[in-house]
Amino acid sequence: MSAYDILAKYYDLLMQDIDYEKMADYFLALMKRHGLVPKELLDVACGTGSLSMAFAKKGLDVVGADASERMLAGAFPKASEFPDKRLLFILQSMEDLDLFGTVDAAVCTLDGVNHLLNPQSLQRAFARVSLFLNKKGLFLFDVNTPYKFRTTLGNNTFVYDYDEVYCVWQNSFDEQRKICDFDLTFFEPEGSLFRRYEEHFSERVYADEEIKEALVQAGLNPLACYASWTLDHPDRTTQRVVYVAQKQES
Repeated sequence: MSAYDILAKYYDLLMQDIDYEKMADYFLALMKRHGLVPKELLDVACGTGSLSMAFAKKGLDVVGADASERMLAGAFPKASEFPDKRLLFILQSMEDLDLFGTVDAAVCTLDGVNHLLNPQSLQRAFARVSLFLNKKGLFLFDVNTPYKFRTTLGNNTFVYDYDEVYCVWQNSFDEQRKICDFDLTFFEPEGSLFRRYEEHFSERVYADEEIKEALVQAGLNPLACYASWTLDHPDRTTQRVVYVAQKQES
């Protein structure tokens, strides 16, 4: 099975502790802090669309893009809550974004950037986002830090035990390759037995310098970075960093 085929089915369950309303408020506050009150927003690697929905509830016109059909299958029902077409989902990867128009702002959250497994993919994804931003538009995204890969994600195992599914999540971090491999095993109840599924995906660790260089090459000016969900400057133990970049004027 390809990555997210079974994970997509249980993604909202596994991520139920995430407060998407609070996350949307945080990103909107950062945008305002940097001089922007957006009307149209692009949610890159939107997954099952929970954050896209939170932005739409706050009155924004939102396009959510994701490369996984199964993830978007979980997102489409959320769009039906907005008959005015305020929320739209499209099947597109980060590297191949192709919108009908431009947007005021774009976000990419919850490891989306880390899923780009080489600098060339990172560069292309940033360039595609930049292409569809209005002048002085903002791009906000988070990344897992090298510290998090070394101390929390790498070479650890996590277990999720729910009535609907039992999931064993095993990680292996190769610092030389800068890649963390994730192997997930799902046990889905089926009568008195369980059906077993396995999925695999990877994330790459990026240094701050690599990210900022890719932004500049894409025509995006790095404005600030924050320890996630705060206004604090990241330190050596920060696990997730939020970047704010602005489209440069031609």
